[in-house]
Amino acid sequence: MKILVTGARGMVGTALVNNLKNIRDGKNKTRPNLCIEDIFEYDLGDEKMLDAYCSKCDFVFNLAGVNRPENPEDFMKGNFGFASTLLETLKKHGNKAPIMLSSSIQATLAGRFGNSEYGRSKKAGEDLFFDYGKENGVKVAVYRFPNLMGHSRPKYNSAVSTFCWAVANDEPFTVNDRSTELELLYIDDLVEGMFDLLEGKECHCEFDGVETVPQADGRFCFVPVTHKVTLGEIVDLLQEFKAQPATLMIPKMPDGSFAKKLFSLYLSYLPKEKFKYVLKMNVDDRGSFTELVHTLDCGQVSINISKPGITKGNHWHNSKWEQFIVVSGHGLIQERNINTGEFVEFEVSGDKIEAVYMIPGWTHNIINLSETENLVTVMTCNEIFNKDRPDTFFEVVKE
Repeated sequence: MKILVTGARGMVGTALVNNLKNIRDGKNKTRPNLCIEDIFEYDLGDEKMLDAYCSKCDFVFNLAGVNRPENPEDFMKGNFGFASTLLETLKKHGNKAPIMLSSSIQATLAGRFGNSEYGRSKKAGEDLFFDYGKENGVKVAVYRFPNLMGHSRPKYNSAVSTFCWAVANDEPFTVNDRSTELELLYIDDLVEGMFDLLEGKECHCEFDGVETVPQADGRFCFVPVTHKVTLGEIVDLLQEFKAQPATLMIPKMPDGSFAKKLFSLYLSYLPKEKFKYVLKMNVDDRGSFTELVHTLDCGQVSINISKPGITKGNHWHNSKWEQFIVVSGHGLIQERNINTGEFVEFEVSGDKIEAVYMIPGWTHNIINLSETENLVTVMTCNEIFNKDRPDTFFEVVKE
């Protein structure tokens, strides 16, 4: 399959082309039914190049469009005018390749609840594509996208991008109304929707007012995964992300959640000097202990370094439990039940990485058996350490 992508340098075009290349080059094996031979990347300019691409392509993603022209009348020229040129060029070559059109929810509002030049130009483009498909027997897939969420130019046409950039770079920003709700489509979900389209598995809908209504034979297509969030929720999450290097707290980010996607987008705006941050090492004569990550519901992760011959621990917990995972060095973990006296020990090494539970009610320690090397242990705990309620009581494991 040879695929033409117009608007290939925009936010959507860049992401789509990068991921189409992953499939073409065999790096992404999640879509075994897709066989991509060539990807033609086109941005406005060279009409001879467009002519050549239109003569050879097997599928067209028309993502080209105008968002912020100097003159409002340029909306129609950029969004409708290029669409006309593209379709006429395909028609000239007798190319009946399926074609996708990137439209906007604003097209729904055109002539109904508003008189936006942008919305009218998108609506005109939709009508043009539907007529083209009907007259020429070509499959046409028109998507009315909501607000898109991906790495794009700040202070341009995405409030989310602007907020991410501002918070990451310590720049001022304004939220006029925290209660304003946006429906957001994340760029990775959009790309997956485009792969579904290539495989003939796209979702169809009609529009009831401005709502998407799934419908098996609907006129429009849509990507089913979107998120409705308020501006207040967005900026509050971004402030949590910004504080994370100091608090170590990772906000809850369930799989597929808006928070998970926003965190990835936020990180893409970090200046290079913020890629790295310092962790507080608690150092003494025995070695060091450093907390790495805190979570709201799964406790914390730390790294413990014990110098040669050093024993650490010799304490027990009522409810707290831990895992010790030695990743470098040679050590011994000992545990004793404080009530029954039962005793167990495990020789551990970075050469064979294993996890050992520290059981509630069992006093435990970890001993560096090496005379020359540090013992490095990753320690997970089911709760964040609270100095006011430490649940940690000294008791030697073995005299």
